Amino acid sequence: MSKQQLHITNGSHLTNVLNELDIQGVKLTWQELLCEGPTTEKVGSELFLETRKSFFTQFYNIDLDLELIKSELDKFNDSENYSEIILWFEYDLFCHINMIAIISLIQQKKMNLPIHLVCSGRIEGSKNLMGLSELSPEQLLNHYKNKVLLNKDDIDIATTVWGIYCGVDHNLLKPFIVKPSSFKYLSNCLKAHLERFPDSVDGLSILERNILQIIVKQSITSKHHLLGYALNYQGFYGYGDLQLERIINQLSIFYSVTEGKIELNRKGHEALLGQRNFALEIDNDMMYGGVKKIAFQFNKSKNKLVKSILNVN
Repeated sequence: MSKQQLHITNGSHLTNVLNELDIQGVKLTWQELLCEGPTTEKVGSELFLETRKSFFTQFYNIDLDLELIKSELDKFNDSENYSEIILWFEYDLFCHINMIAIISLIQQKKMNLPIHLVCSGRIEGSKNLMGLSELSPEQLLNHYKNKVLLNKDDIDIATTVWGIYCGVDHNLLKPFIVKPSSFKYLSNCLKAHLERFPDSVDGLSILERNILQIIVKQSITSKHHLLGYALNYQGFYGYGDLQLERIINQLSIFYSVTEGKIELNRKGHEALLGQRNFALEIDNDMMYGGVKKIAFQFNKSKNKLVKSILNVN
């Protein structure tokens, strides 16, 4: 029996596209958002799965189908049947955190196979960064043809970054922002990650501030309208509807909703002017890997995370 490629995709939509394009091999669909919620370093362990299940129940009222997840994870156990692994992940933080977790899992499983990366982002002739599912069939096949073989340093970087992400000191990620690798967008993603923590002046993450600025700059008529703008203008985050809807609802203390219009209230204007720190007034009970969001704030002048009042020893 000849060996096959193992394709690991960033979601079912892309898996379907690969099947339509008749790209041969075993398809493993990775459906997670490890950029939010607590994680454990040993990916796929019982502790990991139970931790993620609890997170989805608490924050998104979603009951994870652990049996379905385990059936996909079981595909990692057939390494003797694979010739190589192809990772299909995009330029954003959402994809990159999932990607480094998968690379770490491949190492934990001791799968001694070549690992290639198909990653979209900047496309010739387009002003905007593009996801894999946004590419034409011809563009996607060209990306596949020009896939990048990850070397040992790349794999070491990915597993180290995953370990740091699962830990308590995310300032340790800073050296990897300037470290060369085959991951063209890792630097952007790590910078974006640090700026997800509350700003030390106004208490807003860069995503939260961006949403309030959209309300100011655009004639927003509804939360759904605001969500559309937030999805299209979020830079390197790659968040989906569920995540951004949750953030928009958390920010409700900063705006008023009337018939056909959303406007900032006094607190919203004070936040954008940096007149005081609102971190404790926003529901910041989110974890990023091994760290509580509220435990740290991002200090722009120092370009690093600093302990918040709640986390000072």
